[in-house]
Amino acid sequence: METERPSPRYSAIDLWTPSDILDAMIEGQFAAVAAVHSARAALEAAALAIEDRLKQGGRLVYAGAGTSGRLAVQDGAELMPTFGWPPERLLLLMAGGHDALIQAVEGAEDESEEGARLVRQHRINRKDALIAVAASGTTPFTLACLREAKARGALTVGIANNPDTPLLGEADHPIRLETGAEPIAGSTRMKAGTAQRVALTMLSSLVMIRLGRVYEGLMVDVQATNRKLVRRSETILGQLTGHSREEVRSALRQAQGSVKLALLLLEGSGIDEARGALDRADGDLRAAKALIETRRTERRRA
Repeated sequence: METERPSPRYSAIDLWTPSDILDAMIEGQFAAVAAVHSARAALEAAALAIEDRLKQGGRLVYAGAGTSGRLAVQDGAELMPTFGWPPERLLLLMAGGHDALIQAVEGAEDESEEGARLVRQHRINRKDALIAVAASGTTPFTLACLREAKARGALTVGIANNPDTPLLGEADHPIRLETGAEPIAGSTRMKAGTAQRVALTMLSSLVMIRLGRVYEGLMVDVQATNRKLVRRSETILGQLTGHSREEVRSALRQAQGSVKLALLLLEGSGIDEARGALDRADGDLRAAKALIETRRTERRRA
């Protein structure tokens, strides 16, 4: 298992100067990003497959244990404030539960039956997409989640840092991140963890872009849950429409904080017309604007 193998390259790392140690670790981070770059075709294929399931109303599910699980949970949790992903369509399956997010839970990653039970409990099915992450590619809890989800018809994506492992072999979409030996043998929070973090960010962000939750490079589904995000919503609308801060704030109040709805209001739509267009376009702002423009053109011709 490459992620566990001691490397002669780093065998005397504890004797090196601090600057040499840092250089070695930075070198490892570059190698991690290079590993993700090599997997970009697999990431694209997985994202398109996930998009298809989510367009059918399915849920996005993350599963993992230890460092890999914490990285997976972090990626999933950030989809809600960043892209407005509904919490009821997100599942985060972490070996050891909530406690394992901040401390190691002894033996949790070996609980394969618990992984399968959670998949059954949440009734994961053919509409859903599950992303399972394990540096080793063999973690019992994570592997059980993937197997049970696949047996129930869900789309499965496996992310691992070792080749020829069960997680990759059994996933519908395997994503292999070959990061090799770590500067500290077996410490997969280093190169392997960085590669997983980058891969997860790219995968989920591509899915959200494809689902219309980004418009002109801006987070138009941002959830304004604090003052900073309220200001960001106002800035986004000002940038997109050229309206004043007061006009933007008024539209946001009318739209109950929805940037997309507020933008359509600022562009002259009524509240019902704007809501209807967004509903018909499944929340895709660009498509909603096209629908409104088509209807206006038809009215002018009539």
